[in-house]
This record gives sequence, structure tokens and C-alpha cells, in this order.
Amino acid sequence: MTTEDAKKRLCLALDVQSISDALRLVEILRDRVSLFKIGFQLFTKEGPSAVAAVQSLGGRVFLDLKYHDIPNTVAGAAAEAVNMGVYMFNVHACGGRQMMETAVEAAASQSIKNNTPRPVIIAVTVLTSLNNGMLANELNVNKTLSQQVTHLASLAKASGLDGVVASPQEITAIRGCCGCGFTIVTPGIRPPWINESDDQKRTATPAEAIGLGADYIVVGRPILKAEDPAAAADKILRDIAQLR
Repeated sequence: MTTEDAKKRLCLALDVQSISDALRLVEILRDRVSLFKIGFQLFTKEGPSAVAAVQSLGGRVFLDLKYHDIPNTVAGAAAEAVNMGVYMFNVHACGGRQMMETAVEAAASQSIKNNTPRPVIIAVTVLTSLNNGMLANELNVNKTLSQQVTHLASLAKASGLDGVVASPQEITAIRGCCGCGFTIVTPGIRPPWINESDDQKRTATPAEAIGLGADYIVVGRPILKAEDPAAAADKILRDIAQLR
């Protein structure tokens, strides 16, 4: 894999406190990163202006707000995500088939009205901060993590979604049930030089995740906390580019 191919797979989590912090990172990393993920922290602080600011520097936005509500409410949010011009957004698969189908329909309808491409819509399966024990004992789910993830991934595909968010450990199983055209976005990425997994329970290195079949890897703290974010991103790209 070339470095240019590796860049197409890298998504940076902009888990920062302000637009100025986000823009500094986008300016440094926009030639190394394919997508910039805006999640709860930055969006709660800055709102849609954070999306517009990243886009003003040429960055594509993955809006990571994990919509999970009644179908009508999620449909309205999906339409507004289209209006913001995001490249990708997500919902929680455990919101059910009707919620996911309504989100896809609303996004498609709004995209037609705006004469813009419909965003890529993906579903969160099981958070990477959870493990089998937590799934069983706290959430009362009587399936293994792999079984629950593949069940929700299959439901998302049947609902018309483009892909899922899933940990490295479930990539192979998802490919088996959903096929090669189904987008898999993988958080829980920890480069070889990072010894801590933080609150992530199911992790992999960048090369491991891509080698297993992830379409995008989401990296946050290993780059955000680095003394030189550009150098950290370059190391990750070299790790991925070693794949054949």
C-alpha cells in the first residue's frame, strides 16, 4: 500500500475544546488525513460552526453524534447533517430498523432538495469501551460481543445504511456477513508505540486494523497528545503503508 492510499484511510478525531484548537490541527494534518471526526465535545462547545470551520480549510467531516432517538427526531437530525454538508454521520443501530430507515430516507430526500451527494451513513454497533462481561452483566445482552456486533451490522445493512462503526476484533465477522462493499470505520486504534489502551477495551494497531479489512481507522489521542502531531500521523501512515 502506498502512503497516498494510507492517507485515504486515516480519520482524525478532533476531540478538542475549541475551534481554534481544531483548525490548528486541520492546518497541520489536512495533507495527511482523509476525514476529520467532530464528536460530542467539540460540537457541544461550538455547534455547526465547528463543521463549517473544518470545511473552510478543505477538510471532510465525519459528524460523530451517534443519533439514537425516535425515528422522527433522528430524521430531522439526519436532514440537518445533510444541510451542514458533512461527508459522513452515524446513528446507533440499537435504535432499531425503523429509526435507521427513516434516517436514510430523510438524508436522501434532503440531499435531493439541496442537489448534493447524500452523506455516508453508518451505524454504531457496540462501543469499543465495552467488553463481554459489561455486555452481559450491565446491559443484559445474552450474546457475545461478536454475535451482537454482527447482528446489529446485518440490521444496519438491511435498513439501507452504508456501513458500521466497529472495533478491530469484529471486522472479519462483519465482512463475512455484510460483504466487501460495506464500509467499516474502526476506532480503538493504538499504534505500536502506545502502551496504554485508555478506556478502549478492544484495540489494534493501525496496520492490524487495515489488514483485517477496515476502510477507515479513527485515531485521536495518539496524535492529539503527541508533542509533534504531524510526526505521529506520519508514523501511523508508514505503519499502514507497510501492508501489501
